[in-house]
Amino acid sequence: MRVLLGKVPIEVLQKVVFRNLGITRDDVINGPALGEDAAIVKVGKNILAVSTDPITGAKEWIGWLAINVSANDVATCGIQPKWFTSCILLPKGSKEKIIEKICNQIDRGARELNMAIISGHCEITPGIDHPIVIGSSLGVAEEGKYVTTCGAKQGDKIILTKGMGIEGTAILASDRRDELLRVFNETFVKKAESFFEKISVVKDALTAFQTGGVSAMHDPTEGGIAGGLHELADAANIGFQVFEKKLLISEETRKICAYFEINPLRLISSGSLLIVASKEKSEEIVNKLSKRGISASIVGETTKPELGRKMVTKTQKKIDLVKPVSDHLWVALTKKFDR
Repeated sequence: MRVLLGKVPIEVLQKVVFRNLGITRDDVINGPALGEDAAIVKVGKNILAVSTDPITGAKEWIGWLAINVSANDVATCGIQPKWFTSCILLPKGSKEKIIEKICNQIDRGARELNMAIISGHCEITPGIDHPIVIGSSLGVAEEGKYVTTCGAKQGDKIILTKGMGIEGTAILASDRRDELLRVFNETFVKKAESFFEKISVVKDALTAFQTGGVSAMHDPTEGGIAGGLHELADAANIGFQVFEKKLLISEETRKICAYFEINPLRLISSGSLLIVASKEKSEEIVNKLSKRGISASIVGETTKPELGRKMVTKTQKKIDLVKPVSDHLWVALTKKFDR
């Protein structure tokens, strides 16, 4: 089976990855599974949340993304990330300046998130042509005081924070800056690139969890909001219905996606958070987020799995929301435009 760019398909995870997980231990509460952002392990009377993510693009922001993306995954459990470790791989010919830049970005992210950098590795690696940073974040909480993606309940509301395609917008504005400047003015492109500063969902997730009523949270990365919704549904064995007109999208994302002819629903969306919460607490969660300066919208609801995975379009047509095969960031980055 040929595997496309980005995350490997579910079929490969189930056939290969999930069949090679070492021994079974009683202290592993939540291990590798479809749609799960972090592992949950029992340590004494507490539980430890652990997540690992690679950053393979966005060279100018790679350190910043490395710590924030993995910290996001721990926060989706309702747990404050506390520790970070990284593996920095650099191509032959790299200079000290790039190491300093990556480390400075990780340091800034750690300070903003109140995290400590506890270990890591840095090397010049043969066979690669750009930096790669793999980051792991860890957080600790009392037993029972967390949520997992598989905990989503039927009949709950689905909340989306900030909007679609945040990370993808920032990456395209950075990596395709010269091309975009032929179409948009510098102020527009700079604002789009500044979306990197919105990547963290730690405040979003902890605010929602502390408000109460949350049954699951998920950080939609590759595959965008569409992919994130499917991962939620896969993890919890549920269906969903979302409303297109309720899905938040910035002007920058909308225009950049139109230029590259890609779907913002399928564009990598770190910086967005999907929250599944009870009907009784959903409005309160949205209001609490708003008071903290985080835009949010109730975009749909979870349903019985037999009702499918649907989107109600702006014209009120109910359609199947197709699971993305590959993130549309790769579609944009591999296109050649002569405009």
